[in-house]
Amino acid sequence: MTYEGVLTKMQTEFANPIQYYLVFENSFLNVNQLLNKDLEINFLGYQCLNCGKKKKIFRQGFCYDCFYSSPAVGDWIMKPELSTAHLGIQDRDLVYEEKVQLQPHIVYLALSSEVKVGVTRKTQMPTRWIDQGATQAISIVEVPNRFLAGITEVALKNHYADKTNWRKMLQNNVEQVDLIAERLKVENLIPSEVQEFFYSQKNELYEMHFPVLQYPTKIKSLSLDKTPNFQGKLTGIKGQYLIFEDGTVFNVRSSEGYVVNINV
Repeated sequence: MTYEGVLTKMQTEFANPIQYYLVFENSFLNVNQLLNKDLEINFLGYQCLNCGKKKKIFRQGFCYDCFYSSPAVGDWIMKPELSTAHLGIQDRDLVYEEKVQLQPHIVYLALSSEVKVGVTRKTQMPTRWIDQGATQAISIVEVPNRFLAGITEVALKNHYADKTNWRKMLQNNVEQVDLIAERLKVENLIPSEVQEFFYSQKNELYEMHFPVLQYPTKIKSLSLDKTPNFQGKLTGIKGQYLIFEDGTVFNVRSSEGYVVNINV
């Protein structure tokens, strides 16, 4: 059977194990059902997720022009501490920025390779942790806007990583750390203006179980620009990666905006 369309990040369902779906304009595919089966990925072209034009993808599924004009990819996305909507100051589009920035945000600790600190909108729990391939995660604070979450993350970057080691994550080389105990250590490390939002009693620990039959020992990253046609047996899904029997891994999210057909 053939599925064709524009790649976007896999949609997920928090279950045991995590359920993954590739969603196209006229069809969708439960990727878990492809485990231990051969599949073929063929690169057909590009389509910008913002303007819809068949232009080469620059970053995050956007063409060059849209990446530098759309409010959905402003610098404050990757650096929440640069958020200014709470001050009424526009970056690219204040209406959009107020909608996204002025809502509850979570600062969290997660285990994807080592302990990392991160920021997500409350509505993105636990999706954000699933996308990072985290096996466990716990909230530190819930704040009313993205700026406060950003300055909290900056303060904690001096003590924790803020990026996932994707190779360790895919090899399941994850540190064993008590996140509940770790969370209690950060109370005195967060900014004074965020202290009132610290979760002093809430100890809810999320655990993610990924559908992986076999973790790779050596990793080869698949780029559709370099290898437009690929075929292999799917042995796992973790984060936003497809893992194949020969150690090839394919990052679906980094290939957003690529038009493909998938034969299963």
